Amino acid sequence: MDELQRWFETVRRRLAIGDDALPADARDRLLDLTRDVAHDVARPAAPLTAFLVGLAVGAGRPLEDAVETVRRLAAEWNTTQPESAS
Repeated sequence: MDELQRWFETVRRRLAIGDDALPADARDRLLDLTRDVAHDVARPAAPLTAFLVGLAVGAGRPLEDAVETVRRLAAEWNTTQPESAS
């Protein structure tokens, strides 16, 4: 088991979250999303975005829908934001 998986399992158990809470394919999609957000928006935005996606999923939004919505937003971010004044 790699370090990421060991960490995830330890935190999941410590927070009393069921072992089916985040299947491996969903984990991989979330990791890809945070990578994209870190690259396209800003590194500190990645964990906060993951938290917001978790809140959306907890409120009933399907994970795949939440992830795809945010990935599209991140991909468009630099092209839709006004240039900062210099």
